[in-house]
Amino acid sequence: MFEELFYIHRKTVEDVPMEFKRYLHAGIDWDARHICITGCRGTGKTTLLLQYYTEIYNDVEKCLYISADHVAVAGVGLFKIASEYFKLGGDAIIIDEIHKSPNWEAELKSIIDTFKNKQVMVSGSSATKLKKGKSDLSRRVVYYHLKDLSFREYLALTQSIHLPMLSLNDVLTRHVQHAEQITKGRSILKLFNNYLNEGAYPFITEGQSTYFSKLLNVIEKVLYEDVAIAADMKQANIPVLKKIIWLIASSVPFQVNIEKMSRELGISKQYVYEYINHLDAAGLINAVPHGGTGYKTVRKPAKILMANSNLLFAVNRAMQAEAERGCVRETFFVSQLTTLFKTTITDKGDFKVADQHVFEIGGAGKGYGQIKDIPNAFVAADGIEIGFANKIPLYLFGFLY
Repeated sequence: MFEELFYIHRKTVEDVPMEFKRYLHAGIDWDARHICITGCRGTGKTTLLLQYYTEIYNDVEKCLYISADHVAVAGVGLFKIASEYFKLGGDAIIIDEIHKSPNWEAELKSIIDTFKNKQVMVSGSSATKLKKGKSDLSRRVVYYHLKDLSFREYLALTQSIHLPMLSLNDVLTRHVQHAEQITKGRSILKLFNNYLNEGAYPFITEGQSTYFSKLLNVIEKVLYEDVAIAADMKQANIPVLKKIIWLIASSVPFQVNIEKMSRELGISKQYVYEYINHLDAAGLINAVPHGGTGYKTVRKPAKILMANSNLLFAVNRAMQAEAERGCVRETFFVSQLTTLFKTTITDKGDFKVADQHVFEIGGAGKGYGQIKDIPNAFVAADGIEIGFANKIPLYLFGFLY
């Protein structure tokens, strides 16, 4: 058994790229005994774990990498592999795509409870399935979520332009100074447009010509392998999910009308809510609620956007349509803010962030008209390199992680 597993391990860890590390690498407590990394497909979870392996272990007899969806693993079982490996003297195990294994929660719990002093690191693309198991494992496992590439990371990965992360306060109060440094000697708006089109996933380094086809394949796999399984959904219902995505991607941007969606999709309102929740949890869309409190506010999103602008462009290209620029801007802004801060729809302005900052999103000529007299309000403007006062270049929000 281990002869084959060791061979697979060695082939997998060959030529792990070490020059570029995702933002999350520095934020993980690698001393923790049990770690789980979630994130959408293609964001670099496997590379992140293998970089840690190379730095700390770099020896198959000390740490073993396995993928739960490999036939050699599925035929044996996670607990048996871990048990036998630790008996041989191994110190740690990495289990990739753990949600693909039947009864993964019970097997992981058994591994952790039986081998308390061994390090167990797991990853999974199906955030929905992993969250279901989180309640039982939260006291044993430290969870982390890996987002797609920020604009800052894209510059580092593709252009070898290494710039520091900025806090939201940095962007709001010192954006002129930061923009002057970032734009010095480079066409930042051209690079930003490239990122909006095809820069949110690390596989852009594998070739620009195949990027969109790979991205469409990511969408297919998420729908058919992650959402369908996690939601216990029949394959015949997947086209409904696709229709929801098409509706969102082709709107300017998508204002939520559950009753209208129910009629157009031919499904009940209950299923519309459920499908939106599954697509949000799977990392394909961002469902943004209206500010306020109460059950209705939590249940019904006020606006739905694609999870990032690359997905927006990819779906529109597949439909032979053009992505509307205003929707691209809002999609980018929300993609960079929503997992870091509470982001909601507000009556005046476009978005409220962290319950205190109001933002109007627009082009270079966008003024303060819609947010005048609102305290702590800002314009995030596309098409400008350097801002002034409370008018901030939109691209700067791509430096938050």
